[in-house]
Amino acid sequence: MDDQNKNLILATVLSFLVILVWFVLFPPEEVAIDPAQQEIAQSDPAADPLAPAPVRDGVDVAAATEAMEPEVAEAARITIDTPRLSGTLSLQGGRIDDLALKDYRETIDPDSPIVQLLRPVGGRNAYYALYGWSPGGTLGFEDVPGPNTVWTQVGGTTLTPDAPVTLEWQNGNGLTFTRVVEIDEDFLFTVTQSVTNAGDEAVRLYPYGQVARHGVPDNLENFFILHEGLVMKTDGQLTEDSYSDISGYVETPQEGPGARAEVIEVASQGWLGFTDKYWMATLIPTPGDSFTAVARYLPGTDVFLAETRKPVMTVAPGETASSTTMLFAGAKEWETIRGYEREVGIEKFIDSIDWGWFFFLTKPIFAVLHWINGLIGNMGWAIIGLTLMLKALLFPLAYKSYVSMARMKELQPEMEKIKERVGDDRQKLQQEMMTLYREKKVNPAAGCLPILLQIPIFFSLYKVIFVTIELRHAPWFGWIQDLSAPDPSSLYNLWGLLPWAAPEPGSILALIFIGILPLFLGVSMWLQMRLNPMPTDPIQATIFNWMPWIFMFMLGSFASGLVIYWIANNVITFTQQYIIMWRHGHRPDLLGNIKSSVKRKPVTAKKPAEK
Repeated sequence: MDDQNKNLILATVLSFLVILVWFVLFPPEEVAIDPAQQEIAQSDPAADPLAPAPVRDGVDVAAATEAMEPEVAEAARITIDTPRLSGTLSLQGGRIDDLALKDYRETIDPDSPIVQLLRPVGGRNAYYALYGWSPGGTLGFEDVPGPNTVWTQVGGTTLTPDAPVTLEWQNGNGLTFTRVVEIDEDFLFTVTQSVTNAGDEAVRLYPYGQVARHGVPDNLENFFILHEGLVMKTDGQLTEDSYSDISGYVETPQEGPGARAEVIEVASQGWLGFTDKYWMATLIPTPGDSFTAVARYLPGTDVFLAETRKPVMTVAPGETASSTTMLFAGAKEWETIRGYEREVGIEKFIDSIDWGWFFFLTKPIFAVLHWINGLIGNMGWAIIGLTLMLKALLFPLAYKSYVSMARMKELQPEMEKIKERVGDDRQKLQQEMMTLYREKKVNPAAGCLPILLQIPIFFSLYKVIFVTIELRHAPWFGWIQDLSAPDPSSLYNLWGLLPWAAPEPGSILALIFIGILPLFLGVSMWLQMRLNPMPTDPIQATIFNWMPWIFMFMLGSFASGLVIYWIANNVITFTQQYIIMWRHGHRPDLLGNIKSSVKRKPVTAKKPAEK
């Protein structure tokens, strides 16, 4: 067998093994959910386990729960209505706890419900943001507004980008608390909390913000290459902890009875919250402000908390103190998040998108993909355009590789002579082969290098297609209406020609009865491998024949966008290799190679038995 076929098989097998290792040896992380805790968190509408953040003046945190006011069954609500968000804000606690995303639906069906991001207490998977003050010095919890305090609406009836709302609460002892809530055209809330001291003595207290999540979400993707859970940036340090990580924090009694917490002091830049695959709710103190970032888990009620705590303020009689914190609650759109990073000054906010280990590739790959999509207006064609750009970038290396492969063909007669001369002496054969390669300046390993370079690009593009919302429900043409999902067509119903439905995605039948795109993938890979003659070794020839079809079934359940990339890559590689080899005096016998790959071996006649 010649070395160029050996290199091609080696590179292909190595690619397969790398993918197989990724998907077999690193299974999805299972998130353990305590059924008893889940029942507590979801079945009792009146149970709100949140306690105000602990103070730094020696107040017993455990007393916070006892000091909380009873929850009001039907507190009034303020409507939230922006071009991209709809929902309500509860006057109980001033909670932002009902929020839906107008631009996104649950499925590609235009009549499916819009995505619900935040949910109030009382329903399953309650998820909301709230703000308040914690007491210090001589103040008690009854002197400051808490999670269940009922505020009075004093300004604005509907929260819009042009109309903020103002809430007020008085403690009856000379302190008046005011909260102004603003929102922009996209997903950023700005909450300004103020306290005015009309009493005779100075008071000490500090503001906090919380994002609370009751129980582990039901809709977790639970896939090992995707981060879901706490995302936190603290003075340049990125932290990504899953819900099981948070529930496994060291027990911290000062944070509440049985609480487990991680507490980080932030000097000037930071944000934290909870992220899903495509959506996120994140607290963002004013850039430049110091604060304490806290991630907490309350095991008794199965509540996860992300908190920001500002430094303690001393408010003298007749003075007013204020604090501002932002809240991002919406879709993790690259352009929107990058805009907040640049215009608002939220440091490294783009890292809230899970770019993975290959971030040095995934970030620029997506940036280019997004730019091409802006020019073309279609993500499917943008993926093909990206493939062309990547192949052009790697063309100098591919050119050397294909030229080397063509020269290997020219050396074939001399290599056969060496084999005849040395016989079965494999060591002598290798020595003379290497001498021949050096004399003719041929690198036998050059043929596999371009294929190996495709592996990190493939994984990076897979990550981009899987995690970025811009690919979610993005159509290409015809039957491909969601590039982030597998090809919905299936051999099971002859790709729609027979009058029954295709198998459900992810089922065994869906893996066996593949769609049109995976079929094209297998054919394109098979044709690419036919540019070279079949190996003479029968085992290697079998691998050579079966590898495209193994890849076809293995990648058949991958996102359509990734399969489109692989098909385009195969077609471009085939074209490049054919033209380059032809220009260097070796025209690949494609038809002959195809015939030899399917030709049966002749039956060898048995020798007559000796008498």
